[in-house]
Amino acid sequence: MTEKTKQVIYIEDEPEMVDLVTLILNRKGFAVKGAGGGREGLDLVKKEMPDLVLLDLMMPDVDGWDVYQQMKADEHMRKIPVIVITAKAQSIDKVLGLHIAKVEAYISKPFTPQELLDSVDKIFGK
Repeated sequence: MTEKTKQVIYIEDEPEMVDLVTLILNRKGFAVKGAGGGREGLDLVKKEMPDLVLLDLMMPDVDGWDVYQQMKADEHMRKIPVIVITAKAQSIDKVLGLHIAKVEAYISKPFTPQELLDSVDKIFGK
């Protein structure tokens, strides 16, 4: 019996970052779709109901915290785990993310492929 491919949506306004993360995760067997901003990302999450959302915080249309709050306010999306990937690396942001908002992981840019894989594997219990 084969395990179902895990679906990941990466909400990020920089296409190069989406490409990089897609490359890293595809090599480990994950299916990744990118969304170019918060509004597009929310629509895609609602439509696809992925196993995991990777979320940038600083985006021009709807910022990452707004996306996160809207996901957690929706009964269908609230159980989807979220990993924040952001250049906003100040310790207060990390505390807000991990302890107040309760995101599953917080990765600061720049990051190594192993940091990303470790966080994703932790979500899926590998």
